[in-house]
Amino acid sequence: MTSELKETIRANLSRAMERIAAAAQRSGRSPEQIRLVAVGKTHSVEAIQAAIDAGAAIIGENYIQEAREKFDALVHTPVQWHFIGHLQSNKAKYAVRLFDLIHTVDSIKLAAELDKQARKVGKVQDILVQVNISGEASKSGAAEAETEKLIRSISGFKSIRVKGLMTIPPFFDDSEGARPFFAALKQLKDRLHALSIEGVDMKELSMGMTGDFESAIEEGATLVRLGTCIFGERS
Repeated sequence: MTSELKETIRANLSRAMERIAAAAQRSGRSPEQIRLVAVGKTHSVEAIQAAIDAGAAIIGENYIQEAREKFDALVHTPVQWHFIGHLQSNKAKYAVRLFDLIHTVDSIKLAAELDKQARKVGKVQDILVQVNISGEASKSGAAEAETEKLIRSISGFKSIRVKGLMTIPPFFDDSEGARPFFAALKQLKDRLHALSIEGVDMKELSMGMTGDFESAIEEGATLVRLGTCIFGERS
């Protein structure tokens, strides 16, 4: 990797953090309430290392095999790893070994397998429940109306812990189009938080990507998943 590309990643990350801080301040929040997940999908180990060197504290990955290779290469690097892609139950054993937080749990079947695999390695796995807040047939996630029931079922497991919600809104050319979906997820989180379900810590909202993260922050995001604006277009 060239020094020029490293500097580009550093500058991009710095600019993203400035935009996060500005969006937080516009909505009366502290910038410390929002964490940036640098999405490394298809980008090299060298690019990920450059982002970490520039201050990225969380790396998000979409694919287990790709993540395993990067994790092994960077195993001694002090950084958190988050899984943000669609997770199949048969990959759960790898996910619990690699990831600090799994954003995309959307079924009791997957939750049960994660609980089983986490128990095997003596870990309590933190997860988010993915909600299909838009109801799009093409999107993964639990239906909004089914989310409370799913979370109550998951709360009975001892080796996974629900930390909040995640969503992917429909794509809009204008980021304002996504805002109502971010607001709806925040309202759902607040309703679930008020229920005080035992073993559920409803504090995280993973929502917002390169094209719409400022709207997401203004509506309550605590985790924003940024790839293109840090690393450039995917290879």
